[in-house]
Amino acid sequence: MKRFTLALDLVDDPVLIAEYEKLHERIADDIAKSITDAGITEMEIYRIGNRLFMIMETDDDFSFERKSEMDANNPKVQAWEAFVWKYQQALPMAKPGEKWLIMKQIFKLTNQ
Repeated sequence: MKRFTLALDLVDDPVLIAEYEKLHERIADDIAKSITDAGITEMEIYRIGNRLFMIMETDDDFSFERKSEMDANNPKVQAWEAFVWKYQQALPMAKPGEKWLIMKQIFKLTNQ
């Protein structure tokens, strides 16, 4: 199993943020299937203000490159991504076209 943490911002508008949260109460089965087909076994999204934080757990074979290729070839995922972009905004350090950015782990406490 692998674990990744990612961040993305939302447009800082309370109405749009509420709509975005409502959209995620139940995502379309096709979108959920695209996520699991890519090897993502668990996904959680948290919000504070307009900042989103995602935790993904994946199988050992997961790769972002493979997921990107799968998404690019899936018209339903492309439509979903285009639709939700009206709610999202790239982080200041994102390159053109980047949405969710992988976060760097800087601390981990383990109980031995």
